[in-house]
Amino acid sequence: MEYLCNGDDLAEGKSRGFDVDGLQLLAVRRAGQVHVYRNRCPHRGVPLEWHPDQFLDARASLIRCATHGALFLIESGECIAGPCEGKYLSAIDCGEDAQGIWINPPEQD
Repeated sequence: MEYLCNGDDLAEGKSRGFDVDGLQLLAVRRAGQVHVYRNRCPHRGVPLEWHPDQFLDARASLIRCATHGALFLIESGECIAGPCEGKYLSAIDCGEDAQGIWINPPEQD
């Protein structure tokens, strides 16, 4: 596992972007759980945020692609509306302990 950040650096209901050795990621904390995905829309492969660390819709209930308006469930990464409906964001295995948030990044192509 690779260290991502301190747990306090990702507040409840907030999102944050990360670059880990060239791998663009986004992390969201919802209901105390951390969810980490590749920062890449499955529709066109573009980054999801419209401003740094801004990955969520206005109600902070869904991940939103700024380019196409696609909406993704935070808990699973499933697209529920938009041009890539039924597809998923690429989930990154993660965990959290007293030292912080950790990820198990995939092998890079």
